[in-house]
Amino acid sequence: MAGMTFNPTRMELTRLKKRLTTARRGHKLLKDKRDELMRQFMEAISENKRLRVALEDKIRSANRHMSLARSMIRDEVIATSLLFPKQSMSLTIEEKNIMSVRVPQFTAQFRSSDPGDIYSYGFAFTNAELDDTIASISDIMPDIIRLAELEKSCQLMASEIEKTRRRVNALEHVMIPKYQEAIRFITMKLDESERSAITRLMKVKDMMIEKAITERQNKEKS
Repeated sequence: MAGMTFNPTRMELTRLKKRLTTARRGHKLLKDKRDELMRQFMEAISENKRLRVALEDKIRSANRHMSLARSMIRDEVIATSLLFPKQSMSLTIEEKNIMSVRVPQFTAQFRSSDPGDIYSYGFAFTNAELDDTIASISDIMPDIIRLAELEKSCQLMASEIEKTRRRVNALEHVMIPKYQEAIRFITMKLDESERSAITRLMKVKDMMIEKAITERQNKEKS
């Protein structure tokens, strides 16, 4: 009973039973939260892995196009061609609630939806490989944004899962057993007190009966 102070009374027993019921309810809710978070976390991890593999393939493809472009065009021409980009992007960050975990949602807005706006140069002094490089990088951007969203979401969910796991373990292995032990102890003490009270009442009754018999016998003798 270390760490818990209480009086072995019926009021204290009722209070501890209510606390035990609350602890069990909280334990179930936290377990359900942990399990749902784990499910969402595993789904995010699976999508993260799939997206990362696809993104790496796209980046390798863009690098191949750039290598070919640089083999045909001087670096100064490429640098000049990419110096003043026509397209621009802004990022809106919102939040989504997953089991009390606020994970980010990124939404990209582009200045123009015209596919041609990704090219900041004329086509007279460049080649198709540079065009393919720019197109590949443009296609990669949504995946990069989604991957960043997933990475942060996984990090936040992992942290919350660990916190929830510790709370579940504290309730399951510390608080609930303490309340159960305290309830057993008080119940045992109350039962002992009740038995002692019954024994005392029986002794008093026997004494009263014996006294009544003695008085009646004295009256009969007199």
